[in-house]
Amino acid sequence: MNFLKSQSKSTDTTDERLLQEYKQSGDLNTLATLYQQYMPLVYGVCLKYLGDEEQSKDAVMQIFEDLIAKVNLHNINQFKSWLYVVSRNFCLMQLRAGKKMQTEPMPDFMEFADDTHHDNDNEENLTALERCREKLPSAQKMSIQLFYMEEKCYKEIADDTGYSMNEVKSYIQNGKRNLKICLEKNSGR
Repeated sequence: MNFLKSQSKSTDTTDERLLQEYKQSGDLNTLATLYQQYMPLVYGVCLKYLGDEEQSKDAVMQIFEDLIAKVNLHNINQFKSWLYVVSRNFCLMQLRAGKKMQTEPMPDFMEFADDTHHDNDNEENLTALERCREKLPSAQKMSIQLFYMEEKCYKEIADDTGYSMNEVKSYIQNGKRNLKICLEKNSGR
């Protein structure tokens, strides 16, 4: 399989049609047709994060296998954006899994928390993170939940909540900043 060969560009309507067809039929060939169009994107994301061609190729195949179930669990409005987030999160999880032997694992859904609480155990980190998340304003808390934990893209969050795209971006950015400040205060930094 050539990971760098791009298929013809798809349109959102084609993506929607293929997604709907897969959800109704469960035909893996339909999902493969949709996914194949974005394999260069997924490979590029994996190569950026993992830094190894063979690992990235393996990741592309594993992400496809993961999609078989994930596609049915999510309401996907923009497949390309959603797939990018899924691919990035997969790579981050792989990187964290590789670091477990060297450092304490951090909460899986928050990229910025990697540099906090190195001397506490993971359960305490998760408890502190959850306490801080509960202190966020409701719009920030909801946006953080949907983006990091439910792996939704900005547009999906906007559609689900009624917030504008700019509001969603702002809530996520401000929520991340507020969580980091709260975690740093609680760690005594």
